[in-house]
Amino acid sequence: MNTSNPDQSRGPAAQLLASLRGLLATAIETGRTRLELLSVEVQEELHRTASMLLLGLVAVLAASAGVLFAGLTVIFAFWDTHRILASVLVTGAFFLVAMVAAFQLRSRLQSRPPFLQGTLAELEQDESRLRNPSS
Repeated sequence: MNTSNPDQSRGPAAQLLASLRGLLATAIETGRTRLELLSVEVQEELHRTASMLLLGLVAVLAASAGVLFAGLTVIFAFWDTHRILASVLVTGAFFLVAMVAAFQLRSRLQSRPPFLQGTLAELEQDESRLRNPSS
């Protein structure tokens, strides 16, 4: 009996079982790696979304207060001569700022990367490699 190579001392069934265990271990390791990537991408997306929401809230509150006081200043400055015109212009300016902000928000939402883009790309590469192992 040759003890230098343990695979030769076992039968074909044992060798097949060992190969299947190795294949299963590789599949589990690949799956774990993909789940780790998924976890990282979800965390990044949550962080990005939370920071955008917080910055948006701060910007909206600060801009609202500033624009409100600026508008009141304009209206009070023209109170004796053109109070209606000043009120209409300030209101129009508020709506214009709101429209510009809405367009900017829509543009940013459309230009963000798709959710889980990296994970899906890796899974697609895995599928391609499994279907065409020679490539």
